[in-house]
Amino acid sequence: MKKKIGVVLSGCGVYDGSEIHEAVFTLLAIDRYGAEAVCMAPNKEFPEVNHLTGAATGAMRNALVESARIARGKIRCIREVKAGDLDAIVFPGGFGAAKNLCNFAEKGAGAEILPEVARLLQDMAAAKKPICAICIAPTLVAAALGKVYAPKVTIGTDAGTAAAINATGSEHLECPVKEF
Repeated sequence: MKKKIGVVLSGCGVYDGSEIHEAVFTLLAIDRYGAEAVCMAPNKEFPEVNHLTGAATGAMRNALVESARIARGKIRCIREVKAGDLDAIVFPGGFGAAKNLCNFAEKGAGAEILPEVARLLQDMAAAKKPICAICIAPTLVAAALGKVYAPKVTIGTDAGTAAAINATGSEHLECPVKEF
């Protein structure tokens, strides 16, 4: 039986959703491993960012609908997914991880996590199943699990973000971009 690896997406685009390269490379690696990707996203509206200029457009987008672009339509609402459905879970980066799955981008260590995301992360941790977080997504893991599990995570070498991670009860490990 194929391993089932959850891939939590947060929209489509680095500035307001999932970073497309990170998401696609994750899906490619899962396929090459011979596992099945279980793509999911919250059914949540978020403010759109113009990816050419970086400015807010004033329009709203839906994380589940936008994530379906990356998942080629094969996607589930994260509320429907349980830890028992998965063997591991991956959170690609992109600012959507810190803006749409939680509000770490705004509140740092005091971030609030979407309830369905927090539930799944906590259940995966309790089941001792692998959790992978790429780029800025470790901030989400730190905010969701820091007080209970004190995970060790990295976002690279940014001192300000590292301090916010440590303030969650998690431990930031400095790591150059070419390592993990």
